[in-house]
Amino acid sequence: MENLSRRRALKLGAALGLAGVALEAPKAWSWSSAGSLAATDTVTDPFTVWDPVPDQVAAQILADGATASVNTAWTAWTDNGDPLPAGMPGYLKSYLQQVNQLPSWADRSVLAASQQLYKRLSMYLFLSLSLGSGILSTVIPRESRAVYWSAGGADMKARAAKTFTFGYDMVAADAWSPNGHFVVTANKTRLVHSTVRNLLPTSAKFQATADQPKPISNGDILRTFHSTATFTHLNFAKWHVPMSAAEQNADLHAWQVALHLLGVQRQFIPASWSDAVAQAEQMLWPDLAPTTEGTSLAHTLLGYIERPVLGLDTGFVSEMVRYLIGDAYSDWLGLPHDFISRGIIEAGWPLYVAFREKTSWIMPVNYYLFDQFVRGVAMLFLNNGTSATQTPVTLPSANRPGA
Repeated sequence: MENLSRRRALKLGAALGLAGVALEAPKAWSWSSAGSLAATDTVTDPFTVWDPVPDQVAAQILADGATASVNTAWTAWTDNGDPLPAGMPGYLKSYLQQVNQLPSWADRSVLAASQQLYKRLSMYLFLSLSLGSGILSTVIPRESRAVYWSAGGADMKARAAKTFTFGYDMVAADAWSPNGHFVVTANKTRLVHSTVRNLLPTSAKFQATADQPKPISNGDILRTFHSTATFTHLNFAKWHVPMSAAEQNADLHAWQVALHLLGVQRQFIPASWSDAVAQAEQMLWPDLAPTTEGTSLAHTLLGYIERPVLGLDTGFVSEMVRYLIGDAYSDWLGLPHDFISRGIIEAGWPLYVAFREKTSWIMPVNYYLFDQFVRGVAMLFLNNGTSATQTPVTLPSANRPGA
């Protein structure tokens, strides 16, 4: 079944309008770092590169039984300008002192420009990243299996809230400011990845499906980047959302810094959007496939999405997913068809984008406030009413029960 679905995707790949080329079978890694921030023109497979320094820190936290105390200490550490909290082991504090900052090559003026850009694009980002990328991630086999068998897979509502927080903090109007949250959120997320890398190899059920010694390599993080950022970049072009060259550069630069904060080496971080698209065509689109774990996650996520969105029924939500990610991937997940909703979406969404772009200069504050309201409703639901903006990012101490 998996091979048949895969062959169908190979034939339909060019028609999806996502990657720009037909999907091909995975090949040996060939993307050159000449197209990266390092610009060194070498070929290194990112799927063989992990993040050893925080991995050692996470291993020590687990060995010391310090997970609960670290999570407690982290509750006082949310803003970029906050001092590191007391109550953490010395080795963790020493590590964070080295990484809890922007890289030397980060351009603060360009990051500030991204903050302004995301205010204008907030509704498009919300739709593409939450509904589009969120479901697209469930046809990434390695990501689906890693998520499913980790602790987060057993409570997808909480995990979705944390993932939402990462994206929310990155595109917030104050993301990179001292009172913003993204640098802190990214550093916490990096340590969560390291903890999962320590825990999942102890899961017999995860290991039964694993095709790498441990999860969340640099390649896996880049693959997620492409299923979110590159996917959204292509959506903006497809939806005819106007963006100047400077705005596109600001968008990319924010993601470049985010990848650095997550532990991705410079030799793998694309230097331009064309480099990113080329990298995605090798590492993302050819490797998508249905899995039992991914299908389960997709239906769980869609169940959460359908409830708080103004009573929209299953058919409308499923057709919006189909509109965003294409029929081939949606068929893998067994999403239902609703051709009336499909017609409304295909006719209505382009009209909405065109109307919004023509009128955004008249009432930009009104649009932004409405977008924030929609985001807040979604976050409140995922957080069970506790917060419209933030979900605490915490370290797991075990895998999924029974894993």
